[in-house]
Amino acid sequence: MLKKFAVLLLALSLAAVALAGCGSSNKAKDGNGDLKELRIGFVPSQNAETLEARAKPLEGLLKKELGIKVKVTVTTDYNAVVEAMKSKQLEIGFLPPTDYVLAHKQKAANVLLQAQRYGVDPETGKQTSDLVDYYYSGVLVRNDSGIKTVDDLKGKKIGYQAPTSSAGFVWPAVYLKEHGIDALKDVTPVTLQGHDKGVMGVMDKSIDAAAVFVDARNIVAKEYPNIYKDTHYLFLTEKIPNDTISIRPDISKDWADKIANAFIKIGKDSEGKKIIESIYTHEGYVKSKDSNFDTVRKYQEQVDKIGK
Repeated sequence: MLKKFAVLLLALSLAAVALAGCGSSNKAKDGNGDLKELRIGFVPSQNAETLEARAKPLEGLLKKELGIKVKVTVTTDYNAVVEAMKSKQLEIGFLPPTDYVLAHKQKAANVLLQAQRYGVDPETGKQTSDLVDYYYSGVLVRNDSGIKTVDDLKGKKIGYQAPTSSAGFVWPAVYLKEHGIDALKDVTPVTLQGHDKGVMGVMDKSIDAAAVFVDARNIVAKEYPNIYKDTHYLFLTEKIPNDTISIRPDISKDWADKIANAFIKIGKDSEGKKIIESIYTHEGYVKSKDSNFDTVRKYQEQVDKIGK
């Protein structure tokens, strides 16, 4: 069942890439193979239009640092960034860990940088003072839902993100499996686009629970001022490695270093920090390596058994 789910989303991803107008595969390089344009893809972890508006200012900051044209794009689903990198329609992808592992396996991406975030108190949604390279996911429920334990989720309507979403499906699904619940067969799965949609669905009672990152409630706290009083996490997952900034393997080391240094510099600049924080709550970037994501591969092996 999971395979059918993933195949359908992959088909939609390919269509989305075709419609996105990212450009031909050789558009970003000149005749000598030098980079003349940097195209960056973002996954839609929240409302795509809002996300793109927040990401747009990066174009000017990166152009200033790199001296070439920069274009940001928010795709219609998670897989579309991987497919666009694979077909050389994007040079850079802001990829969650599971999507990075998928892209790396397909030789579409190497990890360049890893995001740093402030920790979050799951009770209040407030940031801690610690910068960390991980985050948590959980299943959010209303306090008045009657759902007290994992067993209570059986037969309930649960909102998920794409099947490659680390926080929106993979980590919560593995947790549920370990506690006797198949995340696809034992519940009614609902696919949503954006963690904000999951939170809103719980608040509006259109779904009974939602798998979201901690703390996705912050995205919609203005619309739902009582959200922290009205909801709680039924459980939290193990740590999830922070998001990546991934780069196509065919981009030269010189350009990879320039791009990495530009993002690191932007993350240390007051204006730049505000921009990256508004996009994915990133607070800065550090160099990373592929072995940091071995735990993701183990989770992927487990999630492949779900729904069978």
